[in-house]
Amino acid sequence: MAENLVEYLKNSAERWPDRTAVVDPSGSSLTFSQLWQQVDALARFLAAQGVGHGDRVGVALPKTMASVTALFAIMQAGAAYVPIDFTTPAERGKRILTDCNVRVVFVDPRASGVLPDGATGILASGAEESPIKRSGLVVQDPISFVVQDPISFVVQDPISFEQAIATAGPAIEARAGRDDLAYILYTSGSTGVPKGVMLSHENALSFVDWCSTVFHPTEEDRFSSHAPFHFDLSVLDVYVSIKHGAELHLISEELGKNPKELARFVADRRLTIWYSTPSILTLLLQFGGLDAYDSSSLRIVLFAGEVFPVKHLRELQRHWPLPDYYNLYGPTETNVCTFARVPRVPDDRDHPYPIGFLCGHCDGVVLDDEGREVAEGGEGLLYIAGSSVFEGYWNRPVENAAAFLDRQGTRWYNTGDLVRWNPAEGYTYSGRKDRMVKRRGFRIELGEIERALYRDSRVSQAAVISVPDPDTGVRIVAFLGCPADGPTIVELKTFCAKHLPAYMSPDRFVVKNELPRTSTDKVDYQTLKRSLAEAEPATPLPATAEAGG
Repeated sequence: MAENLVEYLKNSAERWPDRTAVVDPSGSSLTFSQLWQQVDALARFLAAQGVGHGDRVGVALPKTMASVTALFAIMQAGAAYVPIDFTTPAERGKRILTDCNVRVVFVDPRASGVLPDGATGILASGAEESPIKRSGLVVQDPISFVVQDPISFVVQDPISFEQAIATAGPAIEARAGRDDLAYILYTSGSTGVPKGVMLSHENALSFVDWCSTVFHPTEEDRFSSHAPFHFDLSVLDVYVSIKHGAELHLISEELGKNPKELARFVADRRLTIWYSTPSILTLLLQFGGLDAYDSSSLRIVLFAGEVFPVKHLRELQRHWPLPDYYNLYGPTETNVCTFARVPRVPDDRDHPYPIGFLCGHCDGVVLDDEGREVAEGGEGLLYIAGSSVFEGYWNRPVENAAAFLDRQGTRWYNTGDLVRWNPAEGYTYSGRKDRMVKRRGFRIELGEIERALYRDSRVSQAAVISVPDPDTGVRIVAFLGCPADGPTIVELKTFCAKHLPAYMSPDRFVVKNELPRTSTDKVDYQTLKRSLAEAEPATPLPATAEAGG
């Protein structure tokens, strides 16, 4: 039994040294032996620079073989990786990396503004810039190291990948145990500041091992890697494939947004296991021209992160009739904790499928607001316990206290999701208790968007709401109180592009002189929702709509 995630790679390199491990969008690849050599060399370099047990290392890179190497090398050095979107606004990225006090950051040159003060920067360029082959190791993602740590050492000139290997230092053993921190994933926070979800090796190992028992992966499989590494869906892609000696096919951000090329990619790479949010599958369905490609190699299609409108799921199954379909559910704090195998969708079904039954490594209970178990068929909050439940939020004692419930000696995490239970279908998702929504697979606190909008000096009031959308699941509308000479819609969109990730930017802005208020002088969200419904009636989602991810 593996003690940490790196052992999956080490074991596969010993068992299948010459099998392909990782393939980038261009088709360049690394075998398991080559990947392990790079990981070991880079880990020794990190260790020689003082990175060790308990440290955090940032990763602000596009998805390339270099970034895969970085993830494993960080953990091999005994540290935990902190991945962020390398395209995120620099201010937000820097705030995240400063929050968890990273020692080192692997950073794309385009994202150098995220480097916290005093942190070491490891500058990595992508394969699309200058793919090269080097003797001994095949390195399609050339890496140079720019080290600027004023406390311990200063290196003025870049250190090449070969030099890093040559001066990497003595061999080290993986020092991480099952209970040690493996990675921190930052999610939207209710305070307007992203919060770090701390996941241990045990959290990830228990999930990966569960996947092994349910999906039966083998060394003949070819996995898609669509989710970015700062999204918890990537855990399945990377570690399940690596554990079983399968091929991991990386999908770049550019490729992931091009449905026609993505459809061609699935066929040309003869992918066998696909995992993404429903919105990506819907994009493929609507604009990918699936009928033009042979995707008969697919045996499993997994989706999670948001509602999958049943009409789109039905149509996708008509284009891809052979694979088994699974709906996976779970917040970042638990990764996947329930799942349901989705049958062929009948023509008369008009509501999405439930989120199903508990995974074997999880326990669940549905409680009311007073902490009492809800009877079968009743609605309540879903609590999850077990080996997959996260360690807590980084440096957030108040939120940690609120997130967990000690019940009969067991530590339960409050997902904040309202569900119903019945023995025939398992759990059915009803909605959220708080102001969190899921969009494109990402959890979003509407309050964080409001706080970003308030940074514009011309915005005096900001209220952000979500409204159901039958096709995409949810739309985000921002109501703003502004003076007559306030910002234009174009200026607001530009402002959000600088201060928020793309998936958090509102779909619509409604500018008013003054926002309605309640008798207690708070923004009246209900009035805003009613005004929007009257202005543009929308078809609501069924109360039984599922969620995932």
